[in-house]
Amino acid sequence: MPIVNFPFLSLSPNAPRRPMLVVKIQNPATGLSLDTAGILDTGADSCAIPASFANLLGYNLTRGTPVKIGTGNGLTDAYTHICRVDVYDWLRLRVGNTEPIYTTSEIPINFMPNLPFVLLGVDNFLGQFVLSIDYSAQIFSMRA
Repeated sequence: MPIVNFPFLSLSPNAPRRPMLVVKIQNPATGLSLDTAGILDTGADSCAIPASFANLLGYNLTRGTPVKIGTGNGLTDAYTHICRVDVYDWLRLRVGNTEPIYTTSEIPINFMPNLPFVLLGVDNFLGQFVLSIDYSAQIFSMRA
C-alpha cells in the first residue's frame, strides 16, 4: 500500500490544501457505504466522521456507544459505531482503477455532531502506517 508523494487536496475551491485520502466508509453489518475524502489528522486520537453520515450508513446514531471527545473547542458528545474503511489511490481512480489499496479491519469510529469532514486519526488508522508529510512541498507518503 505505498502512497508516494501524494499531493495535498482541498475540500473546496477556497479551503486550504491538506493531506487527505479518498476513502469509502462502510457499515459491515448492512453493507451500506459512502465515498468521501478524509483528512489525515495526527492530532486526533481516533477517527471521526460527521454524525449526519450515520443514517446514510444504516446506523441509528444514538444507539452507538456514547463518548465525550476533547476537541479544540472543548468537550463534545459523540457516538461510536463499528466501520470498515477502504483507502483509494485517487490518481488510479481517475483512470478507472477502483480497487482499494488498503482496507482496515472493523474499527470503532466516532460520529460527531457539528463535524464538517472526516478525520483519520492515529489509534485505529494512522498508527498502522509510516507517514511522512512535507508541508512545504504539500505532499505526503505512507506505507504499511
